[in-house]
Order: sequence, then structure tokens, then C-alpha cells
Amino acid sequence: MDRGFNTTISNAFLTDAGISQLDILQLLPVAACIYNASGKMIFYNEAAAKLWGRRPTVIQAGDIYDAASPCYTVEGIYLSHDAATLAALIKEGTPCDDWQVILERPDKSKILLKGTLLPLKDKSGVTTAVLHCFQEVMGTTAALREIDEHITRYTQLNEELKRSEERHHKLIEEVEDYAILLLDKSGIIQNWNKGAEKIKGYRESEIVGKHFSVFYLPEDRERHLPETMIAKAKETGKAVQEGWRVRKDGSRFWGSIVITALHDAEHNVIGFSKVTRDLTEKKLWEDKIRQYANELEFQNKELEQFAYAAAHDMKEPLRKIQFYNNYIFDNSGLQLPDKAREYLTRSISAASRMRGLIDDLLTYSQASSFSQEMVETDLNVLISEAISSHHDIIEKNNVLIEVDQFPVMRVIPFQFAQLFDNLLGNALKYRHPDRQLHITIRAEKTAAPPEARNAGFAELCYYRFSIADNGIGFESDYADKLFELFQRLHSQPGVTGSGIGLAICKKIVLNHHGLIKAYGNPGHGARFDIYVPCE
Repeated sequence: MDRGFNTTISNAFLTDAGISQLDILQLLPVAACIYNASGKMIFYNEAAAKLWGRRPTVIQAGDIYDAASPCYTVEGIYLSHDAATLAALIKEGTPCDDWQVILERPDKSKILLKGTLLPLKDKSGVTTAVLHCFQEVMGTTAALREIDEHITRYTQLNEELKRSEERHHKLIEEVEDYAILLLDKSGIIQNWNKGAEKIKGYRESEIVGKHFSVFYLPEDRERHLPETMIAKAKETGKAVQEGWRVRKDGSRFWGSIVITALHDAEHNVIGFSKVTRDLTEKKLWEDKIRQYANELEFQNKELEQFAYAAAHDMKEPLRKIQFYNNYIFDNSGLQLPDKAREYLTRSISAASRMRGLIDDLLTYSQASSFSQEMVETDLNVLISEAISSHHDIIEKNNVLIEVDQFPVMRVIPFQFAQLFDNLLGNALKYRHPDRQLHITIRAEKTAAPPEARNAGFAELCYYRFSIADNGIGFESDYADKLFELFQRLHSQPGVTGSGIGLAICKKIVLNHHGLIKAYGNPGHGARFDIYVPCE
């Protein structure tokens, strides 16, 4: 009779363990099998083969059998051979009674088994084999069906998880625009993707196992920047930085780096993910733009200094021209021929206009200076002073002015006084000849204007100051041009001006990080809105 084992070899092996009646085990109605100290099956009886639904085959000389049948815990979780009770018993040598396991047969049916594991020891107490006796638990069809469904769901979820992990690994591996690394707790590189090789120049075999500080400049390593990044990520969960990094060939690139701490179920830090993006091209463009901006600012300052110096130097000869013209007119004007007196009058008028233009140029140059300190200022005082400076023309023309309560805020007082004076002066200058001039001066808190929102300042609080009138107005198409140098609202006879006043206003508002806008309606009036941050 084929008893499923080699009698000579098995008896020789089992005699040392104190067992000599294998025939009795073969005839028992209870399933039984024996494993050696390595966990390999060396004997099984017919009852075991019947429960398994298969007869194990010899896989190694010495009658070692294939014992690989899928097993699950009673909760339906797959049980590896290393995690099985048998493995624990061989390691510890302690008997195990009344264990339960779900066995999957070759036809995919499942049965619930319960049994006992007994260590077989030699005279010195060393476990040399394990006797495994087991039987089917009857009356568990419904429970097994439910467990089988659970196992099926578990298997499907496990397969989906494997596919998801494969996609995740593929995603990380195939991305070329980002270097995505896994670091251990001390910063040693654990993996490498195509993006890392493309950006940093190392092959995986050259870099895995090294500390990530190899990418940092010597001066950054000296000030322990890599360790600081790791410490910050460990403390706050994430560390972000932009800076120069070093490739394998020694060249530098500007990297945007994010290091994120990884935690286990107990929230212990087990490592870090490190994502790097090469922003060298963006950095170089930003530096170039910054350089151009600095050069332009320098040239503008030179131009403003030249304009200031030229205007200042012209005042003295112009003063002499005015003095001599006035002297001739006062002392010899009546003796001059009519034509000569007319030319002299024109010369005096032109010199006066030139003096006004020079004064405006000097004011424009001074409006570009940031040397004046911003101080807490009551804007109501500045508005009152502007109105007082135009008292005569306001009274003469019966001008109606409405003024809101203005805030106290940090400004350059001299410049804001000039701003209000210029805008009020414009409203008075361009009044309508056929109706009473009505000027409204408003102040309110408001949301950021669209230009500020688009520039990333949407969260800031703004004040809007507006000066509106019902004067002659202007074409709205010219609203932006009004703030350029030497641009005038109107060139009609009797209305004087240098075309610099509104350019000065724009400079002042820009100095206060604000925005000025103009709105006009021909024949109906104009409005100037000033937006400045509350802080």
C-alpha cells in the first residue's frame, strides 16, 4: 500500500524523535502530517490527502512533499507560510491546541479546519519534527460562504492595491520634470527616478545609498542646510526652499525643493519624500528682468537728477531775464513803440510761463524721491489746506465743495498735500462756463481694485479717495495719457498749464504703492480715483 512516505528514511528520521508506529497514523480517520525542523512536510496520511483534495507531490529527494495550499485566517485574510502557526511552533517549540484555519482546495472550495500542533523533540529537548493533526469543522457552510465572499473581496482589493501601487511607482519612475526621491530618517537616498537622473545627472546605481547633501553647494553644507531642512520637515511636516544645487558634472541649477515627512500608523517619522524641480531658466529670466529693472531705475534717477539740476540751473538766468524785462517795461515802456512794447509784453509772459514750467519740473523730480519719511497724517488737514490755497478762486466763482471725513494714515505729508492741491486745482481750472461748479471729495474703504487683485494683492484693504466735478470733462479715450509728462486735459484759450501736474500726481500715488485712475465725460465732468493700501 502506498502510504505516502519512504518507510526506511522516515522511520530512521522519526525514531530519533520517539515515534515508531507510522502505520497507526496512516490508518487514523483523523488527518495527520509531519513536518521536519525546517518546516518541510515529510509525511501525510490518507485522511489528510482527502481533506486537502489533493495528494502532495515529492519536490525533493528524501520524500519532502509540496505542502503549498492557500490558507486564510478565520477573518478571511491570506496567511503566508512564514506567518502560519507552524512556523511559530518550530521557532519556539511550544504546542498549539485548537487552532483554526481556512483551507482552499484545488477546486477553489474552502473548508474550515481545526487541529493541534505538537513538537517532537529528541533526547536533548531540541524540536526535530512537528506532528500536525487536524479535522474539518462541520456545519460551517453558511459561515464559509460569507468568509469566501470576504476572501474574494479581500483578494480583489489586494489586486487593486497592487495595480494602484504599480501605477504609483510607474508614475514616479516615468516623471521627467521632477526629481522624486525617498530618503530614510537620516537623509540617505533610497530610490531614484528618471526625472532625478535628468535633473541631477546621476544614474541610480551611482547615487542610491548616499546622503542627499551631495546635491548642495559646499557653503550650504558648511552651514548645515541639508540637516536644517530635514529637521524642519520632521518638526513641521514640510520644508520648502529655493536655491542653487550641484549636478554630477559640477554645474549648478536653481531648484525648487519640497521635503515632506513620512509617518507610520503611530505617527513616527519613518523617512522623507523629496521633490525637486529645475527652475534654472525661470531664475535666469527673473535675474535678467531684475537687472533690466535696476538699470532702468538707475537711468530714471539719472534723468530725474539731470532734470532737477537743469531746471535749477535755468532758474537763475531766467530770473535775470524776468528782472530786466520788468525793469525795461516799468521804466521805459511808455517810450517804446507800440510793436516793441507788444513784443516786450509777450517776452514777460513767456518768461513767466517758463518759470512755472521749471517749478513744475522741480516738483516732478522731487516727487520721485523716497527720502521723505512716511508719518501718521490727518488727511483732513491736508484737504483743508488745499481748499484754503484756492480760496480766492473758490469764492469768486461761488464753487460748491462737499468733503467726506478722511482717515489718519501713514503718508509723505508734503507729497499728499501736493496731490490734493493739483487735483483740486484741475477741477477749478476746467470748470464749465455755464453752470455753478460742484466738487465732491470722497473717502471710503474698499476692496482691492482689479489691477491690484491681478498683481496678487487681493487680500489688502484699500482706501479710495475721489475728486469729482461737473466741469467740462474730457474724452475717456485719453484717460491713460493724462498722466504722461506734458499731456494736458485741454488746450483751449485762457486755460494755462504745463502738462506736468497729473504726472506728478501719478508719481506721488506710486510712491505710496497705490493706483490713480481718471474718468471723463465731455461737457459733464471728470472724476479722479486714488487707491492706496490702508497699511
